[in-house]
Amino acid sequence: MNSLLRQAEDLVTLAELAEEEGSQAESAEIEAGLAKAEQMLAEQEKAQLFAGEYDGHNALLSVNAGAGGTESCDWVDMLARMYGRWAEEHGYAWEIIDRTPGEEAGTRSMTASVTGDHAYGRLRSERGVHRLVRLSPYDAAHRRHTSFASVDVIPEVEEEDEVEINSEDLRVETYRASSAGGQHVNKTDSAVRITHLPTGIVTQCQNERSQHQNRAMALRVLKARLLELQRAERERKMAELRGEQTEIAWGHQIRSYVLHPYQMVKDHRTGHETGSAAQTLDGGIDGFIEAYLRWDLGNRARAGTA
Repeated sequence: MNSLLRQAEDLVTLAELAEEEGSQAESAEIEAGLAKAEQMLAEQEKAQLFAGEYDGHNALLSVNAGAGGTESCDWVDMLARMYGRWAEEHGYAWEIIDRTPGEEAGTRSMTASVTGDHAYGRLRSERGVHRLVRLSPYDAAHRRHTSFASVDVIPEVEEEDEVEINSEDLRVETYRASSAGGQHVNKTDSAVRITHLPTGIVTQCQNERSQHQNRAMALRVLKARLLELQRAERERKMAELRGEQTEIAWGHQIRSYVLHPYQMVKDHRTGHETGSAAQTLDGGIDGFIEAYLRWDLGNRARAGTA
């Protein structure tokens, strides 16, 4: 920040000289200096917005259907498509590593890996419950329905953040994959489910072709969830020391998507909203992500943790 202030002071001095002497050389130097200052400001801002310990990591994003049966399962598919389109538009690698289909249609739950620059830092804004209001395509009377789905985002573990796991604490099960994946997937017990007995955390993967690959991916997800559990426990203890009531993300409605009787998407934390619901569901969530990052930065600044 000090270097940026010095750069600004130098530009003011140059501007005063240029005004007195009318020098074109100094005007060109001012333009170059402004461009450099803008770049420095953008770098400073990015460093502040993504100051979290794991903001630079890749992300594991899960979407789970809430109450509402087929309606909520369809809502999971819509959200998965929204995040997949967003990832594609920004050059992120998007891979669904596990999917449990709904009983009649849609998806009961899914988990995807998102790989790219500050994937977790951006997508952590999506953690919470998402609410959809629309005319139901599954209702013969075409009535309005409200559906809920919860989104969870955790940073993917990197080598330096490895979590120690005792093999005796794991229960590993294999089963036949239920999602689409070709004849190979459906004819063999290649899917893997791992239960971490001390915590009860369950991870599974059925997207890869071999049992070995699915086991490796399920273990990666387990390590990431254990790391997130440790982080959440640290934050809980700090909140107790500060005497604060912390927001519980799981089960907390963060955003509403209204498709009927009007079009609107509104984030209840930041107040950011748009009337372009279709564009949002097509992956246009940058405005919501940026608004959250600035809202979160403001909260951290007020708490003295920015």
